[in-house]
Amino acid sequence: MKSKSLSKSFFNQDTIKVARKLLGKIIKHEKTAGIITETEAYKGPEEDEASHAFKKTSRSELMYNSYGKFYVYFIYGNHFCLNITTEKNKPGAVLIRALKPIEGIKIMAKKRKMKINNKNNLTNGPGKLCQAFGITKALNGTNVNNKIKILKGIKIKSSEIFCSSRIGIKKAQHLKWRFFIKK
Repeated sequence: MKSKSLSKSFFNQDTIKVARKLLGKIIKHEKTAGIITETEAYKGPEEDEASHAFKKTSRSELMYNSYGKFYVYFIYGNHFCLNITTEKNKPGAVLIRALKPIEGIKIMAKKRKMKINNKNNLTNGPGKLCQAFGITKALNGTNVNNKIKILKGIKIKSSEIFCSSRIGIKKAQHLKWRFFIKK
């Protein structure tokens, strides 16, 4: 797979813009890769009650003081979630919600302990994609393009991008900060 990596500076812009622009980009980790098909934006306390950054904690601190770093956390005692920090002077991160697998599909199926009946089912959720790619909290705080690469990928037309409320949150449901490509 030959595609140019995104620069760290790509992530030093408004979180909402980054969430939209990441659609169609490729995530590559070890021998697995996938096209980003769904994201969610999370901002700081002034705008977003559902964000981890709503309250500054040791876990959310990375959202306050960095951009272009992976923010990986454990949720529901069962799953890891992969985010990328954004904006130099404001807290923000983009959750990678789903990918279309394009490389290392057998590896993903083995890590997920499942058969390859529907390859999109391997990575159609934040916990699923982390399991399929072998992403754990050990990657928290690492720079983009160090251990996990973000590549330019494919161009997505504006007409192919849809938005809705974010999934699995109770607060700030009015914010339409979930972006996805309809299949």
